Amino acid sequence: MTLALLLLRSGASVALVERSRSLDRQFRGDILQPGGMRILEELGVLRAARERGSYEHDKFQHIERGRVLIENNYRRLPGPFNCLLSIPQLHILEALLERCQEHDRFTYLGGSRATQLIAEGGRVRGAIAEGRDGGRSVRAHCVIGADGRYSKVRQLADIASGRQDSFGQDIMWFKLPAYGSVPREVRVFRGTGNPVIAYASVPDSIQFGWTLRHGGYKDIAGRGIDYIKSQLIVAIPQYAELIINEIKSLADLTLLDVFSACASEWARDGLVLIGDSAHTHSPIGGQGINLAIQDAVMVHPILMASLQENNASSDLLGRFMTQRLRDIGRMRKLQMMQGKMLSTGRVATFLRPAATALAAHSPVHRKLLHTLAFGNKNVKISSDLFTADFSTKG
Repeated sequence: MTLALLLLRSGASVALVERSRSLDRQFRGDILQPGGMRILEELGVLRAARERGSYEHDKFQHIERGRVLIENNYRRLPGPFNCLLSIPQLHILEALLERCQEHDRFTYLGGSRATQLIAEGGRVRGAIAEGRDGGRSVRAHCVIGADGRYSKVRQLADIASGRQDSFGQDIMWFKLPAYGSVPREVRVFRGTGNPVIAYASVPDSIQFGWTLRHGGYKDIAGRGIDYIKSQLIVAIPQYAELIINEIKSLADLTLLDVFSACASEWARDGLVLIGDSAHTHSPIGGQGINLAIQDAVMVHPILMASLQENNASSDLLGRFMTQRLRDIGRMRKLQMMQGKMLSTGRVATFLRPAATALAAHSPVHRKLLHTLAFGNKNVKISSDLFTADFSTKG
């Protein structure tokens, strides 16, 4: 939707195919970093999204046996976006959709899914969108696959996902009511159990992410919900009463299969992949939304050049991958390092306090915080491509 709005404001026509009939569905990992906030603010959607409900977080803390090992204080970053923002993706999507729907050139196909790519003359010319009312042909200068880690568009194009099981953990998400008081920090708790991520979530709840051995969910699920609750209580004993009273069954838990991926190619003639469709990341560090929004900003001028030149070749569209790979590789390495901090091995547990104490006061730590918060600071909206006379409804 971010890319749709950028293209619409540049005078292009956009059809957006969305599989779900409603945007009101469960998302996990609703943390927005300062870099993403800046872009959404410049597009005029951040305030409307925040007014629907959000929480600001001052710090990211790594807490081991009650001791703060790492503390990233976002308030020390340059403002105005010097915090972590917990905001439902629904709120961002609704605000973006409202702005897109102001444009006459926008078509929203909710409750439809791409089932086939239209190929003519050796290039992609559009897609077939199937919905409750049947199928329709959506012809386009370029098809953008922005449909996530299990991208249907990528599958239809027969592009390899490049999946790598680089991380030793999966994450089980669940929410518990906050009952009035919500934490001001995003925290990782390490004790005698597996590490747990926790942060305030709208409305008035706390989002938890319990890290599990990669592929280990089947084993613990087979032991039943009471066993899982007992293990959660070991990991976060301060929430024992809520765990006992609020978690009733496995249906209250959502497993995220954690892996990294980088598609073998991001562009074909008439086709581009962005976001998780092109490159998938761990939820560690809250980078998914940020990276996807920055992808939209980077590919926007390339797509406008493609339209103006009537050239949808993979050579031109492939510039996006060339320009973006370095950023994606850097973030993958950073997440790998963070993943090792969550490991449960004896050696890692023994060395972690001394290593983190040393790193926390180094210039490298400050540089890493800026990278997590802002990503590539050179990613700027190409507002010079916006048209002053774009058509709007009403």
